[in-house]
Amino acid sequence: MDNSELHRMYMSRCLELALNGNGNVAPNPMVGAVIVHNNKIIGEGFHAHYGEAHAEVNAINSVKDKSLLKDSTIYISLEPCSHYGKTPPCTDRLVELGIPNVVIATVDPNPKVSGRGIEILRQQGCNVTLGVLEEEARFLNRRFITYHTKKRPYVILKWAQTIDGFIDAVRKPTDPIAPIWITNEHARSLVHRWRSEEQAVLVGTNTVEKDNPHLNVRSWSGKTPFRVVVDRKLRLPKDSNVFDGTQPTLIFLGNNSSSLARKPEFGGIPNLEMITIDFVKGVESQILKELGDRDIISVIIEGGAMLLNSFIQKGLWDEARVFVGNKFFGDGVKAPLFKGTYSTFDDIGDSKLFVYRNEESV
Repeated sequence: MDNSELHRMYMSRCLELALNGNGNVAPNPMVGAVIVHNNKIIGEGFHAHYGEAHAEVNAINSVKDKSLLKDSTIYISLEPCSHYGKTPPCTDRLVELGIPNVVIATVDPNPKVSGRGIEILRQQGCNVTLGVLEEEARFLNRRFITYHTKKRPYVILKWAQTIDGFIDAVRKPTDPIAPIWITNEHARSLVHRWRSEEQAVLVGTNTVEKDNPHLNVRSWSGKTPFRVVVDRKLRLPKDSNVFDGTQPTLIFLGNNSSSLARKPEFGGIPNLEMITIDFVKGVESQILKELGDRDIISVIIEGGAMLLNSFIQKGLWDEARVFVGNKFFGDGVKAPLFKGTYSTFDDIGDSKLFVYRNEESV
C-alpha cells in the first residue's frame, strides 16, 4: 500500500471518529484525529462536546508512550486551530510535542484560523500534507463551512408528501388540532434524530395552528433544538405546545404589530423570547441573520408549505429531505416545487426518503 492509500485509509478513520461529535459540538465543527507510528495507530480522538478538548488533544492524550510522538504522523480531518477560544491552540500542542508529520483533510473556513494553523506548523518545521479526502471532509462539516462562508446557518428543508403530491389534507374547522400522518413510525423517529443533530427547528404559524407540535426530541436520544416560530401577528394561543416553556423558543413577530402589548400574559412564559422583523422586506434573510448572530450554524425547517416555499423561492436552502408516504389524499395542500440535485434514496418501511442538494444556494 503506497503513501496516498495509507493517507486515505487513516483519514477515513478520522472522519468516522469525527461523526461521534454529531449533535454535540456545534457551533464548532466535527473533527477526528488519528496518530500513526510505524504504520500502527497509537492514538485516536474526536471533539466530543462544545467547549471541551479538541480531537488532536484527545488523540495525543490517548497515546500511552508519548516518546513515540516525535516519530509519528497525526491525521486530522480539519485544519488545527491556531487561536485561543474555549481551549488553547492545537497547533501549539503539536509543535510543543514535536510531531513531525501532519496530514490534514481540509482548511478551516473560520477566518480566525483559515490557513494560519497550516502556516504555523510549516514555519515550525512540520511536514504538512493537505487535501486528503477533502471532499468528504467538507461534506461532513457542511453546516460549519456554510456558516463561515455564506454567513448564515445551513438550511435543511423537511416535509412528507403523499404519492399524489400533497403535504396536508383539506382541513375543516371542526377537525381536531393534530398532525395528519403521511409516513410511518420509523420515519417519524428519524425526524427526531435529525432534530437532535441540528441546532434549531423552524415552523410557521399555520403548522402550529393545525398540528400543535412540540418540536422537541422524544423518539430519540439527544439534544432538543432551539425552537423557532414565525407568527407575524401573535395569533397563536398561549396554550400551544411551543409556549410550554420547556426549551428555548424564539418567536418572530411583525415590527408593525401591537399584538404583544395586547397579550401581556406571554411575558411570564419561561425560555420564551420574541423579536420583531420587517415582513415587508421578506422574512427569510432576517431570520437566518438573527440565528447566525446567535451562533446557530444549522436549522431544519419543518413546514408548512408557505414557509418552505418562501425559502425555496429565495434560494435560501442547502438540503431537502422529502418523505413520500404510502397514501393518497386526492386534494389538499400541494407539496413544494423546487430544483435540486438528487443525492440519496432510502426505503423506510412503506415510506421513501429522497434527499436533494441545492447547488445554487445563496
